[in-house]
Amino acid sequence: MKPAPFAYHRPGSTAEAVRLLAADPDAKVLAGGQSLVPLLSMRLAAPTALVDLGGIPDLDSIRVDAAGVTIGALARHAAVLASDEAADCQPLLRLALQHVAHPTIRNRGTTVGSIVHADPAAEMPVVLRLLGGSVAAEGPAGRRTVEAADLFVGPLETSLGHDEVATSAFFPALPAGGGVAFEEIARRHGDYAMAGLAVVVRREGEQVVDVRAGFVSVSDTPVVVDLTDVVTGGGDPGEAALASLEPAADIHATADYRAHLVAVLTRRVVSAAIADASSRSLTR
Repeated sequence: MKPAPFAYHRPGSTAEAVRLLAADPDAKVLAGGQSLVPLLSMRLAAPTALVDLGGIPDLDSIRVDAAGVTIGALARHAAVLASDEAADCQPLLRLALQHVAHPTIRNRGTTVGSIVHADPAAEMPVVLRLLGGSVAAEGPAGRRTVEAADLFVGPLETSLGHDEVATSAFFPALPAGGGVAFEEIARRHGDYAMAGLAVVVRREGEQVVDVRAGFVSVSDTPVVVDLTDVVTGGGDPGEAALASLEPAADIHATADYRAHLVAVLTRRVVSAAIADASSRSLTR
């Protein structure tokens, strides 16, 4: 099947892209295209125009400082995955990106594009939500920062306006005493996960003081569950996670099987994140 007809624009600046989007409510932004192009080909999306960000300079940057990692809208998954500086600052980025689709997709797909596509089966929206990151957007009213907690409002839906361009995403650095882990279960590596999660923990000395888990392919939007009290109290993090979630059935897994995966993975990944925090404290 071929896409429905559409106009094509390649602006040279973010401001021009915003003007084009504001003039046509049915236009769509094109960055890497790895999510949008298949939808066009199957006619599950039929925009009147595509606004290609590829002609805008400096949107492919990956900037790292003491506060965290800022990823530009055109930075490819593969580039972020390969950045040792980004991985040193926030190791969860590399751990999660290793599970994003396949190398061909990672070579073209963009991390920010995946985030604003807001697929609940995608890894990077969950990572941003778990870390308390944010997205910078530019629209007719100017620039604004959207916190991850306010970004995802439904499956494949964000709080960004149709006339706004997400220009970058910010991932906070791993704090002192921190540790992370990520794991997912898929039929084949790179396929959509039946269930997965990222965990971030923080220790003060020998004491674990913060444990949070973000879940992939479990809810309609990225969900973060605070497991601190359960873990520090010696409880079962798997059962505690299930008490806060409602795993649903789809073509990939039954609800019961997905719930089983959530319980097993939560126990395993929480333990791995705590061990990671411990090993990092020993090397400092």
